[in-house]
Amino acid sequence: MRLSMIAALLLLMVMPARAAETIRLGLLSFGTVQWEIETMRARRLDAAHGLRVEPVELAGKDSASVALLAGSVDAIVGDWLWVSRQRAMGHDLTFIPWSVMTGALLVPEASPVTSLADLEGKRVGIAGGPQDKGWLLLRALASRRHGLDLDRAVDKAFAAPPLLAQQMEAGRLDALLTFWQAAVPLEIKGMRRLVDVAAIPAQLGIASNPPLLGWIFHRSWADAHDSEIKAFLAAEAETRAAMCAEGFDWSALDSLTRAAEPRLRNGLRAGFCAGIPAAWGEQERREAEKVFAILARLGGEDLVGPSPILQPGTFWTAR
Repeated sequence: MRLSMIAALLLLMVMPARAAETIRLGLLSFGTVQWEIETMRARRLDAAHGLRVEPVELAGKDSASVALLAGSVDAIVGDWLWVSRQRAMGHDLTFIPWSVMTGALLVPEASPVTSLADLEGKRVGIAGGPQDKGWLLLRALASRRHGLDLDRAVDKAFAAPPLLAQQMEAGRLDALLTFWQAAVPLEIKGMRRLVDVAAIPAQLGIASNPPLLGWIFHRSWADAHDSEIKAFLAAEAETRAAMCAEGFDWSALDSLTRAAEPRLRNGLRAGFCAGIPAAWGEQERREAEKVFAILARLGGEDLVGPSPILQPGTFWTAR
């Protein structure tokens, strides 16, 4: 008996350990998700939860969508309106929330603009294009508050955030709607935040602010990797807790955040941590349907695809 037990123990010692499950994440080189995943891997928090996170760097939003649909990656970050659109077209995608942060509308500090009504006739820079969710929400707010069709009332300039930032600093724009991480350095330089996009749903009567951005993956893949998804979410929560704790060295992420001084690091840290969803349950999913209805009315089929209804299964729930 003793010899057989020793033999069994020796066999366990020489047997190879079970390989950690790999999750391939499609990440944009300039995206804020990179900050989180870099921290997770540097602290080996994925390994601590029995996973191996493999970042796959992608050139842009379109290439990320193609990579996911083609199966080249397991998950990307995007918005649930795109998920609903793809489900209406027959793809089995689903969504887990990642962040409530979206963008901000900025004006120069000395600008006479104090409300959306004051933008009439002004030149406004818009990052993300005509179907940008922040722009559509801003249009909905202007209509609700002032009866103003912002799409017709302003001179629109669509471009990438860096170019629009240059135009704003040069005084060629009266206002700029840009992504939150692009707004932080401009605010440090003296721009004034007129509207926080994350606060718009509440001003439109939405009881809670459903996160627009999240992890997107195939439902079929999720069904086969339920435990791995839960492990990843646990690793992600631990990573975020570390990043938002006092004493975390954000300068270690300077190569990704492009922060060169403490004020910018602090602003990016504050924005990142404020974006962590506080809750995600039935109420938030019901409120998301209301947001969908508002955006679908303004964005039409170009935004939501062939169905004007938020598709069942858009939001992932574990089985």
